Order: sequence, then structure tokens, then C-alpha cells
Amino acid sequence: MQSKHATGLKFAAGLAAALATAGFAAGVFAAPIAPQDVQIVDHKIEASLNGTPGNAAEGKKWFKGRKLGNCLACHANADLASEAFHGEIGPPLDGVAGRYSEAEMRAILVNSKAVFGNQTIMPGFYQQDPAARIAGTFAGKTILTAEQVEDVIAYLKTLSE
Repeated sequence: MQSKHATGLKFAAGLAAALATAGFAAGVFAAPIAPQDVQIVDHKIEASLNGTPGNAAEGKKWFKGRKLGNCLACHANADLASEAFHGEIGPPLDGVAGRYSEAEMRAILVNSKAVFGNQTIMPGFYQQDPAARIAGTFAGKTILTAEQVEDVIAYLKTLSE
């Protein structure tokens, strides 16, 4: 008969193996890439900022939310036609998933100036110094978290033509 300790060790080892097999290895629980460590290569960021796919429903909230993402302040979006005050500064985002890859959208959200140049007024949503025209409460902080960026990308991926 096995001791309780030996049985517990076998259970723990089996659980660890099952979690690793299911994809719960260290990378899934890894910390998000810090804003200063994000690398844009050829106007793309291939890997998720937090190692997981975003949630489109949450991304839609950040997209239309007037407190954080506030994408509607500059961009029109037919999917959110019921929302008031769509902006006309940036291009309409209808069909954006057909124009940009996920990696390109990630780079644009993280640091639009690295993609479009310094003339763009779009802030970098995952930079510690997002833009000169940003509210003081965001000084030294990112506008969106890594998870929120991934959520917005997941939502944008639903906007195909």
C-alpha cells in the first residue's frame, strides 16, 4: 500500500504533465511583454503581447468606451452605428481585417507612429509615453493594457468586408 505522500506526489506529477500537455506551460502564464520591450519588425508585431488571444466582446467595449480606447472618437465603424459621435479624423474601420493582418493591427495599436510616421495623431496605446496630446493621467502609463490591446485586435478581426 502506498503512503499518502507517495500518492500525492504521483497526483501532482500527473497534474503537471496534464497541464503541460493541455498547453498550460510556462508561456501561457508568462507576464505580458513590457511596453519598452515590444519589437516592431516590418510594421508588424507577430506575437500576442500577453501570450493569449483576445476577447472580441471585451475589445468591442474598449473600442467604443469613451474612457480608455475611445476609438470612435476618431474612427467611424458601421458595426457600432447605434453609438453616437463617430469620428472622421481617422479612416473608417469597416473592413479593417481585410486591409491589415493581425500582426499589422497589433503594431498600429501599440505604436502607430512607428507604422505611419510622426505625422499621425493616433496615440500609441501600449507605450509609456503614448502621445503629446494625451491626458495627464496617462503620463508614464499605457492607455491600454496588453490584454486590452489583444481584445481590441480580436474585435477588429471581426470587421471584415
